[in-house]
Amino acid sequence: MAISIRQCLLASTFFVVAVAPAHAQDTTSLETTAAQTDESRADSEIVVTGTRIARANLEYASPVAVIGEQEIQFRQPGTADDLLRNFPGIRPSLGAGVNNGSDGSATVELRGIGAQRTMVLLDGRRLVPFGLDGLTDTNNVPVALIEQVQVLTGGASSTYGADAVAGVVNFITKRNFTGIDASASYRISERGDAARFKADVVLGANIDDGRGNVVFSVGYTKANPLLHTARSISEVPISSTTGQFSGATAAQVTIFASPTNAALGLPASSFGAVVDPSTGRLRAATASDTYNTNNGTYFQTPLDRINFYSAGRYEITDGVEFYSSAMFTRNKVRLQLASSGTFSNTYQLALNNPYLPAGVRGQLCAARGISAASCDAAAAVQGGPGTAGYLEIPVIAQRRFTEYGPRGNVVESEMFQVQGGFRGNITSGLKYDFSAQYGETTQNQTRENWGSYSKVQQALRAYRAADGTLRCVDTSNNCVPLNLFGANGSITPEQLAFIDLDAIINRKVRQTVVTGSVNGDLFASPFASNKIAFAVGGEYRKISAASQPDGPSQIQGEVLGTGARTPPDFGQYSVKEVFGEINAPLIEDKPFFYRLSVEAAVRYSDYTTTGGSTTWKAGGTWEPYQGFKFRGTYQVAVRSPNIQELYQSPVQALGNLTVDPCQGAVSGGLAALCVATGAPAGTIGSIPAPTSGQINNTTSGNRDLDVERAKTYTLGGAFTPSFMPGFALTVDYFNIRVRDAITQPAQSDILNGCYSAALNPGFTYNAFCQLIGRNPLTGSLNGAGETPGVILTYSNLGVIETAGVDIGLSQRTKMEDLGINDEGTLSLEFNATRLSYYHFQATPNAINRDCTGYYSAGGCTNPRAKWRWNSRLTYARELFDISLLWTHISAVSLEPYLATRLPGDVPQPGGPNPTTVLEAFRSIPAYDYYDLAFRVKPTDTVEFSLTVNNLLDKKPPLVGSGVGGTTFNSGNTFPTIYDPIGRSFTMGARLKF
Repeated sequence: MAISIRQCLLASTFFVVAVAPAHAQDTTSLETTAAQTDESRADSEIVVTGTRIARANLEYASPVAVIGEQEIQFRQPGTADDLLRNFPGIRPSLGAGVNNGSDGSATVELRGIGAQRTMVLLDGRRLVPFGLDGLTDTNNVPVALIEQVQVLTGGASSTYGADAVAGVVNFITKRNFTGIDASASYRISERGDAARFKADVVLGANIDDGRGNVVFSVGYTKANPLLHTARSISEVPISSTTGQFSGATAAQVTIFASPTNAALGLPASSFGAVVDPSTGRLRAATASDTYNTNNGTYFQTPLDRINFYSAGRYEITDGVEFYSSAMFTRNKVRLQLASSGTFSNTYQLALNNPYLPAGVRGQLCAARGISAASCDAAAAVQGGPGTAGYLEIPVIAQRRFTEYGPRGNVVESEMFQVQGGFRGNITSGLKYDFSAQYGETTQNQTRENWGSYSKVQQALRAYRAADGTLRCVDTSNNCVPLNLFGANGSITPEQLAFIDLDAIINRKVRQTVVTGSVNGDLFASPFASNKIAFAVGGEYRKISAASQPDGPSQIQGEVLGTGARTPPDFGQYSVKEVFGEINAPLIEDKPFFYRLSVEAAVRYSDYTTTGGSTTWKAGGTWEPYQGFKFRGTYQVAVRSPNIQELYQSPVQALGNLTVDPCQGAVSGGLAALCVATGAPAGTIGSIPAPTSGQINNTTSGNRDLDVERAKTYTLGGAFTPSFMPGFALTVDYFNIRVRDAITQPAQSDILNGCYSAALNPGFTYNAFCQLIGRNPLTGSLNGAGETPGVILTYSNLGVIETAGVDIGLSQRTKMEDLGINDEGTLSLEFNATRLSYYHFQATPNAINRDCTGYYSAGGCTNPRAKWRWNSRLTYARELFDISLLWTHISAVSLEPYLATRLPGDVPQPGGPNPTTVLEAFRSIPAYDYYDLAFRVKPTDTVEFSLTVNNLLDKKPPLVGSGVGGTTFNSGNTFPTIYDPIGRSFTMGARLKF
């Protein structure tokens, strides 16, 4: 018995692609791995992701990939994100590998068309979103209770509503669980870091002679961070242009960006002029004077999580069952950046500042045309504005507050959700299910050690009094004068305490869902024995989301390092929907028609924001001979904009850029455009390069957005021939086209559209140029609130297209069938996605960007490999099993500069000019990772596991810090795709009784 149970489990490992479901069988096969969700009424009834019809003997046309319980045990994931990240059809999104650009959540993005187009469900039900973008934080999923994960990759908007354009990830919990299941695991890297501890207890029992069941689980996860400086590849930021150290000009010793070197009479430098503490004068800054911004930053962000989950059901009378669930999760994620500083803010510097070296003062006066006599007189003034002889000048004096330590961004979130409902039989062939749920996510984001702009300004207006003491002009708040011009370590704890500012942002999301459906049988076709099945129902949803920053966060540039204000945001919408679905077996057990069925679904939605819209699907399956099945679906999906896309106020963020088109020596029409987009005429020729390879981006919502529309189809087949026992093969082609897509223009589209001679040959001030705002002092694209940089606003002007092929293969064989005298079983599972193309056009005037197999900053962002696959080989016996997982990512390269074209076949620049990126960073070879898992079960109740990830200790590729999007191009590589941890070991123990 133990062997048969183990073999059944092996059949449902990660890489089995389920054609869900076929016919009820006593033996486990490829066709019967679809889960029994919480919507099931009996063990023989299976509800498959993508349909609301609860029948075990119907054929469905949408491909559903299944991650089985055994695969979960082999991987020993700390979170659901750990389990999904390497799935071939999923493009890595926010998670533990994202530090700068994360909001503390972990999200899922099917097909790479945006996480907002993937729906995440728990037992077929929505989870309350994490933030204003409507996305689900998979950190809230109770991994210990997961029996399997179903991934439907053909779109399911007609079944579940908006957001399921690309598909659905449905986490299925254990049903009718009884007993105790306690487990714990500990991961550590070979280098002794990146530790993670996880412990879970699941309790379950039947009640009243099996009329009901209750289950309760509690889990705790703690993951330690991995610092960039802990790995050689990311010890320092590396320029993607030169391959050399690329530090920030907000440095350990102050670097002046304004006045410019030319005004100061110093040699030209793209870094500015640095204070030399040994001479007390300014000199031209070099790369060695800049700051290592990888100090204190993370490759893997830390997580501290505790979660509770409970569920129960009870059959009140025949045909009436009450069910409910409740869950609570507390997550604490710490994001961390390099130390705060004055950055590119403009300050009024008093010439009588007691810390300002005399030599530097003289140079600054000369640059501003202030005579030496006036400068000396101003230095001696004992007072502030209004005092005779007092002078101050505007400067961009960039000093890193290394004495502070790193900037922390702590995100603490609490999520709870409760659900209750009734289900049962109306008649023998008619069932109902009515439920209601309510959930809230509360998020508190605390910015630690960021500092206050106004207090820095207050502390710079200081002088030396007659008694020799140092005083602020404005002595309120117990002001302490700030030494901005000394060597590293010269800023005292008292000075830091005065400028300190820990800003707080509170967010809350509420979701209410009321849904009801009736499903059952109609009648049978004359050529089939199974009846036509249907489901009809309705749903009401209301979602509200609010973000409330504290006072300092709402003031333009007050929180140092943010560059802009964080305004309060609020939005809500509700939707009423009706839906219907039908599945009709037409022909069964006839020549050339072992089974033929068709299916269709439709949903009408009425949003308070975008009005009414309809989404529908049609599909079918044809099995000419048993075990040879062909299938296809066509769907028209509609997605309504979320609260962030509609209501977000303008906010600033960062985007990667290696070379500013206006930096250095420019002339003619390009120079005129640089001035027209905000650069002072006097800065032309000396505009600095982007700070740390990053520039400002300003984003905002658009209340005039309408729905986006998608057409998707899948065509494929599943083959389980009877003459090949244990073998299964699935091949499915997918095609998705989203028009009127809610998108933002790519950063490179705007910059190239304005400054590129290919796109703007006359260098005229056009619509793209209107979306660029430069620093009014330095002419750069860096700065505080006065520098919007590149303006990215949502619109319905985008088009997204992608297509590819999914391949799944499974073979399970007993060793004795191979002529080997062994009681074990050998199984091979293979799952692959071949990306045919991915095209993105943000606006009709933008290029139709081809990102197939490419990466780039501001365009294709992180890599989209053409081939991704996983293959697992497992040998299992009654007491132990051993399994090897092979993960493959095909080669990728930098987005070509002239590879894309506009309508009319006009060549247009695509990604960054390859000449600005070091040749070694223009491509990444194919990558292969191997993970080894070993499990032993000495008794029926005890199990031990060991998983070795990245068995060969494969190092991630070095590409520098400016070839991809800021969010994903981190630590000179792409840590969400390529493993930065190295070889690691996860040891686990499990007790079941």
